[in-house]
Amino acid sequence: MTHLVAVLALDGVIAFELGIPARIFGGAKDPDGGPLYEVATCTLDGGPVATSADFRVAVDHGPELLARADTVVIPASADSSPAAVDAAFTPELAAALARIRPGTRLLSICTGSFLLAAAGLLDGRPATTHWRYTERFAELFPKVLLDPDVLYTDDGDVLTSGGVAAGVDLCLHVVRRDHGSAVANAVARNCLVPPWREGGQKQYVEAPSPVETGGGTAAVRAWALEHLDEPLALRRLADRAGMSVRTFTRRFREETGSSPGQWLTVQRTERARQLLERTDLTVDQVARESGFGTAASLRLQLRGRLDVAPSAYRRTFRAVS
Repeated sequence: MTHLVAVLALDGVIAFELGIPARIFGGAKDPDGGPLYEVATCTLDGGPVATSADFRVAVDHGPELLARADTVVIPASADSSPAAVDAAFTPELAAALARIRPGTRLLSICTGSFLLAAAGLLDGRPATTHWRYTERFAELFPKVLLDPDVLYTDDGDVLTSGGVAAGVDLCLHVVRRDHGSAVANAVARNCLVPPWREGGQKQYVEAPSPVETGGGTAAVRAWALEHLDEPLALRRLADRAGMSVRTFTRRFREETGSSPGQWLTVQRTERARQLLERTDLTVDQVARESGFGTAASLRLQLRGRLDVAPSAYRRTFRAVS
């Protein structure tokens, strides 16, 4: 049986966030092209609900859907002010949430975390929300272990995402956790989004946009991805871009939000993950092919970034297929 994902649409729901679960989970397929998830949308009364845009959404399900769901997703609504959260957490919403079976996985997208927190479901647990509202969230829900910087949090059966497109990151993470990176990567490619993003919300906090002065590092980054198994010293990359090391480093950070060294480590980690999942190369071979050089260096990077050893990572994701 497919895994049922129930999306709870509340009054004022933001249409973009409402559509993320269906687009990501609905795009996950097994090797024969069959759906891995069933995604259905419900409201508190089974009737139409107003969105934050100039249209309403008609759904086919009421709150009874929540009692059958394996995963429940609460997308953001337009207003997350304290008064709006109080107004949204009605007896009807509390009754709907009470229908959810123990052990059901809960996801919130953007400020949907306010409602999970208002229900007491995040007390003592890590969570995040849109960076613009983290101070307000911390004031309202001091018992929650708020992490304002990350794109999403995963506490097993309760997961939360930062603002807007971080909901895509969260849903892809869940697909990857359930079915492995190959399935998640296929969904990401179909949606023309990165399978996973480095860093957190800090890089999206309002800041002056860099001024484009011609050139750029995109071509060098594309070339580097084809040569990750080679030594890629900063000077070599800068020379290829026709820039000084200082200019190249500045432009690279403006365009990617990270240093060349940090970016290369992320790309090499992703290459190592793909090789561990899809090939029978030894750990030593994976280390060389991904540019880490030695198995010890690869183990150090995976431990630091993913908190798992290469062999354990391979067992986890190869066992799914």
